[in-house]
Amino acid sequence: MNKPDHAEDELAPLSYRGARRILWLVVLLIIGAFVLHSLQSVLLLFAIVFLLAMVLNPLVVWLEKHRIPRVAAVVLVMLALIAIAATVILFAIPPLASQVEGLIQNSPKVWHGIRVRMDSLAQSYPAMREALPQTDEIARRIGAAAGAIGNILLRSTIGVVGGVLSVALALLLLVFVLVNPQPLVAGYLALIPDRYREQARRTLARLMRQMIMWARGVAINGAITGVSIGTLLWLIGVQPAVMFGVFAFLGEFLPNIGPFLVSIPILFVALSLGPTKFWLALGVILLVYQVELNVLVPFVLGKEMRLHPVNILFFTLAMATLFGILGAILAVPAAALVQILIDEFYLKPRDLDHPAINRKATALVHGRNRRE
Repeated sequence: MNKPDHAEDELAPLSYRGARRILWLVVLLIIGAFVLHSLQSVLLLFAIVFLLAMVLNPLVVWLEKHRIPRVAAVVLVMLALIAIAATVILFAIPPLASQVEGLIQNSPKVWHGIRVRMDSLAQSYPAMREALPQTDEIARRIGAAAGAIGNILLRSTIGVVGGVLSVALALLLLVFVLVNPQPLVAGYLALIPDRYREQARRTLARLMRQMIMWARGVAINGAITGVSIGTLLWLIGVQPAVMFGVFAFLGEFLPNIGPFLVSIPILFVALSLGPTKFWLALGVILLVYQVELNVLVPFVLGKEMRLHPVNILFFTLAMATLFGILGAILAVPAAALVQILIDEFYLKPRDLDHPAINRKATALVHGRNRRE
C-alpha cells in the first residue's frame, strides 16, 4: 500500500526553500524580540488599557441596554472610577500614610527587637547558632531584596517613572477604546486569514469572558483577604494593621508571589514584638491564605480559568522580568491568552481525544506506564 502524499512530504529531506523559510522565521523572531524590548513600556500601557476595556465594557453595554447612549455610558463609568479613586485617596490614604510613617519611625526599635529575639534563640539552642544566619547578614539580604524590588518598581515605566502623565494617557486611551471599540475588533479579525477567523473570534470572546471573571475574582478575594488580615492583626496587636491589610489586598494582583511578599514584613514586625506575637501572626497568615486557596479561589474564580499554578508562576516570573511589577499583574491574563490560543488554534483543529489523553496522563503520574 502506498503512503499518502502528506506522509511522503513529512519524510522528505529539508529543501533549500524550506531552509530559507526557517531562516526567515528565525530572523523575524529576532526582530520581534528586539521590537518587544524597545517598545515594552508602550506595549504595557496598551495591554493595561485593553484589559480595563474588557472589564468595563459589560458595564457600558448594560447602560446601553437601559437606553443610555454609549458616549454618555462611558462618561458615567469613568466618573464612577474617578469617584472611587477620590474616595480612596480622601479616606484611606491619610491613615495609611500615618501608619507607614509610624513604622518608619519605629524601624530601629523593630530591628533591635528582631536581633534580640534571634540572639536569645541562638543562646537557648546552641545547635541552631550555625544554622541561623547572623543578624547583620539578614540585614544585608533584606537590603539586597529591597533593592531588587525597588529596581523592579523603577523599571515599571507606567506607574512609577511615567507618573501622572502615563495615568492620564491611559485614561484617555481607555475612553477612546470604550467609546468605539468596533473598528479595533474589526481590524483584529481582518488581519486573520479567512480559515482562522472563527477561531480568532472565539479566542477574543473567551478572553473577554475570562478577564471579566479574573478581575471580579481578584477584587473580591483581595477585599476579603485584606480585611481579614488587617482585622486579625489588629486583634492580636501587630501594627500597622491597616497598612498590612492594604498590602494583602494589593498582593492578590501578584499571583503566587504576592502572599509571600506580604508575609515577610508582617512576620518581621511580629518577631520584634516577641515569640507569641510571631506565632500568632504566622497563624493568621496561614489561616487566611489557606481559606483563600481552598475556599475563595475555587468559589469566586470558579473552574472556568483552568490555569495550573505552575503556568501562573511561570508567566508571573516571565512577565515581571520583561515588564516589571505591572507585568506580573498581567501574568494571569497572559497565561489565559496563551492557553486559549493553543486550545483554539492547535488542540481543537486536531480534534484530540481529551479523555484518552487525561487517562494516559493519570497513568503516567501514578506509575502505570504500560502501553495501552
